[in-house]
Amino acid sequence: MNIKYPFDPVLKHHLLIALSLAIWIFLFLALTEPLDTSEFMGVEKFIYLPIYGIAGAIAYILVLPLQGVIYKKNKEKWTLLSEITFGLSMFIFGFILSRCVYLFVIVPGAPNPYSLRYFFTALYLPAILTIFPIIAIGRWSFGRYFEKKLEDKKIEIQGEGTYEGLRLMMNDLICIKSDDNYIEVSYLNNGTIKKQLIRNKLSKVEADIPELMRTHRSYLINPDHFQQFKMESGKLSVFLTSEIGIPVSKTYTEKVKGTFQN
Repeated sequence: MNIKYPFDPVLKHHLLIALSLAIWIFLFLALTEPLDTSEFMGVEKFIYLPIYGIAGAIAYILVLPLQGVIYKKNKEKWTLLSEITFGLSMFIFGFILSRCVYLFVIVPGAPNPYSLRYFFTALYLPAILTIFPIIAIGRWSFGRYFEKKLEDKKIEIQGEGTYEGLRLMMNDLICIKSDDNYIEVSYLNNGTIKKQLIRNKLSKVEADIPELMRTHRSYLINPDHFQQFKMESGKLSVFLTSEIGIPVSKTYTEKVKGTFQN
């Protein structure tokens, strides 16, 4: 169940799924006429049936915060189990809302409404099995789209020859240190500091990623992670995310100070 599953945090996309769900529910009820909806005459269907669609959309939107909770609890990872948990939560919440709509909108005050068991087994369950694919397809498609867009935004620090490189988001890159014929890349991975050795030259990376700033002949930093300056024994350093200290040589002192003091 720890299989990775596409995840999309963009609210606009989820609102589109909710809208599609509302339309799909309305069409399903209008065409199949369960839940005593066949008793509605003409225009009444267009007055009452959309309420079911709206209830379904509301159920989806109100369960969305659970998605954020699960995502953070799993250290910003989304798995098949996470998706199933979200789906089951919406299934339960949707049942409660649809039952309320049935009792208080469709047949208010009726002496013999469908029992809870019959409503669930004969009406809600078959309906949800027909309606849920629109949710599954929408969430999968938007998740894949978001991940592709995210992947396209990543920068690549290449390794020379057949040596492995590193792809990551620019804002996850903290700094790079020259180490003989290698470079040591410090970066964030789900909030944790990681380091990776790559066979490459610092000058090559500096040319490939001009957003990085040289502070020393052996160091490049991502300016977005700057926290503060520190002076010890007449030597200047910059401190980055997670208190990573980077020396600033005299050659680059004026440029570095000018960048962060303006």
